[in-house]
Amino acid sequence: MASHPERMLKQIEHKPGKKAVFLKHNMPKKRKHGFATSVCIRCGRKGWGHTGKYGLEYCRICFREVAEELGFSKFM
Repeated sequence: MASHPERMLKQIEHKPGKKAVFLKHNMPKKRKHGFATSVCIRCGRKGWGHTGKYGLEYCRICFREVAEELGFSKFM
């Protein structure tokens, strides 16, 4: 698999046959479920600490930074 598929695509852009084969075998899969589907809308971080409830779609770090602006308060 190519480390930068976009860079490789640029080189074979004018060769439709090679481009089709490259796309079939080397481009990353589109994810429907699992670890890589939840992405933070603010920083783009993927992973476990993701707040998707109520349609927020923030990672835990970004959520802590913007929680008060969104109307959440910290309970002690």
